[in-house]
Amino acid sequence: MASLTMVDLVGCASTSSNASLDRYLWRKTLHSSVSQRAHGVRRSGKLVTCRLDSARCRSISTKSADTLPNGTPEMLLNVKRGQISLGTVFDVVADDLLILNQNLKSIVGAENPVLMSAAEQIFGAGGKRMRPALVFLVSRATAQMSGLKELTTNHRRLAEIIEMIHTASLIHDDVLDESDLRRGKETVHQLYGTRVAVLAGDFMFAQSSWYLANLENLEVIKLISQVIKDFASGEIKQASSLFDCDVKLEEYLIKSYYKTASLVAASTKGSAIFSGVDSSVAESMFEYGKNLGLSFQVVDDILDFTQSAEQLGKPAGSDLAKGNLTAPVIFALEKEPKLRDIIESEFVEEGSLQDAIDLVQRCGGIQRAQELAKEKAVAAIQNLECLPRGSFRSALEEIVLYNLERIE
Repeated sequence: MASLTMVDLVGCASTSSNASLDRYLWRKTLHSSVSQRAHGVRRSGKLVTCRLDSARCRSISTKSADTLPNGTPEMLLNVKRGQISLGTVFDVVADDLLILNQNLKSIVGAENPVLMSAAEQIFGAGGKRMRPALVFLVSRATAQMSGLKELTTNHRRLAEIIEMIHTASLIHDDVLDESDLRRGKETVHQLYGTRVAVLAGDFMFAQSSWYLANLENLEVIKLISQVIKDFASGEIKQASSLFDCDVKLEEYLIKSYYKTASLVAASTKGSAIFSGVDSSVAESMFEYGKNLGLSFQVVDDILDFTQSAEQLGKPAGSDLAKGNLTAPVIFALEKEPKLRDIIESEFVEEGSLQDAIDLVQRCGGIQRAQELAKEKAVAAIQNLECLPRGSFRSALEEIVLYNLERIE
């Protein structure tokens, strides 16, 4: 797995995120009709290549028909686009996701009906299947590059493994966080008890590990195994810094990588590996998954302050209430000393949690977190420049934009 540094997590696109994303939006408008006709075709007879310069965190590509055009900021900012639906974005891999759902029920339910019932509570709780969709989208985009006409069995098995690991982590997270709701529905431990929830999560981790070993690809086995270790590291980091107002943004991003982005990055890189593409392309897919995962986590943390309990499917401000300080809080603490006093009191006074939420919103914490999410989104889009232009790459780009739309 690629090593991570604080520069990797924090220093990406910090000075040009707005212009880069705006140029991307302008390019999408200009090339939308061309992209549909060019699906699966190398533009101008050239394959775009890219290299990630991790010290400066920018992508370097050869000149091609897909080079971002120069335009005035006003023109770029005024580009209009309709609201993005993940359901529509995933249409290009809809058949793959249907096969995935059928296989998951067979894999999980074959061992124990009780465990299947518990898993169904997660599988059927409104999840978007984003992680396996990412596996299929990257698999199909990179398969084009290597001349594969169809996905391999390993591609499909990887998507199933990733979804099992993700589901197991959700079940365990709800136990650790004592959450009663997940996407508006009762959690597994609330319905079946903590014992069944822990065992259900353990079973899916074990089952995914068995299928992972049978992939017989040491690089992917190491990559995905590291994710399970990262989950534990993230939980330990979070538990050891509750109500700690001295937590740094770098530490928050590392924890967020462990808990969220690690799985996404491993999913996208593993997909590329099974397509047999060059290692530089696989590494760019890792960076795409990492930056997308971090952007999603920051947006989720913003929504914890800006949405209602009904919209979130859980109580608003729940992370802050438990002492888990996220990006909006970390930024707000730089501006408002009073917020530190309220947090360090652990909200013993009635109404103090709402006071803290109000301070975060008033002190610019939300706005700066939005800028951070956009920064990571720009980096993710840049990481896709090594892929051929077509419907699969466009879908990967639209997932990035969908995430930002959640905080518009």
